[in-house]
Amino acid sequence: MRTNFITEKEKQYEIIDRCDSCFVSMVDNNHKPYLIPMNFGREDDIIYLHCAPEGKKVNIIKENPSLCLGFTTDHSLTHQHEKVACSYFMRYRSVIAHGKAEQIEDADEKIRILNIVMRKYTKKGDFEYNEPAIKNVQIYKVKMTEITAKTMGYND
Repeated sequence: MRTNFITEKEKQYEIIDRCDSCFVSMVDNNHKPYLIPMNFGREDDIIYLHCAPEGKKVNIIKENPSLCLGFTTDHSLTHQHEKVACSYFMRYRSVIAHGKAEQIEDADEKIRILNIVMRKYTKKGDFEYNEPAIKNVQIYKVKMTEITAKTMGYND
């Protein structure tokens, strides 16, 4: 089965939007990689991430804001010949994107972004937030500067 590369932005975004989470990869000052799954929101070529205002990922991003984001969806095991082990493969759609994390400080912008994330998961409109909640959330904006998308086992 062939791998199909997806170069159209809208089709790349469709794959991203189908994903429930993304994998965020970063590298600390000791060149040690760190990978975590995160919830996210997307608007055009921007990925929004949110987390606690302190912790390992926050410390790493302060030192090195370059991130690699991984998205994968529509997994299904299939085969060409039931008795031939090497004919089995996993169907999937995936996107790998690179960008730099930019910390968002403005409270109104944080609320706007949190609503983007909430709409992704709830399909509802805007929500209410209290001041302590907004102060105690870290929001990152990641402009995807390089995107590679592909499918395996689908005719996209």
